[in-house]
Amino acid sequence: MAPAAAYGEGGGRARRRTRSLRKTSGWRERAFVFDSGAEIDDKPPMAKKPGTNPKGEFAFFNVFYEDGSQRSNRRVPSELLGGLDGDEPARGFIMEQDREIAEKSGRAPLAIKSIERVGAKKK
Repeated sequence: MAPAAAYGEGGGRARRRTRSLRKTSGWRERAFVFDSGAEIDDKPPMAKKPGTNPKGEFAFFNVFYEDGSQRSNRRVPSELLGGLDGDEPARGFIMEQDREIAEKSGRAPLAIKSIERVGAKKK
């Protein structure tokens, strides 16, 4: 008997194909899952690109200290500013930040000489 007659019309290809599928059919049970963590909906949102914070959320100030040093672009929430006091509440907010920073670093807070809003026109 010829090999084609023993395996049918395809010359044994059909049987070999099913045999190879049976050998590899268990690959899903043995597969290593790389992302076994939370589902996509449960993950936190991705980080924003730098500079994409909503406009007007913060005002930025340059702070000049008594010892001559300067800190640039100190962020102050815009909701504190405005009204009759203008930018004066920013001084208190920055002083509070400086006090917390000094407390954590173990140094004395520096005295603020002046603050100016970044991008404001000088009078």
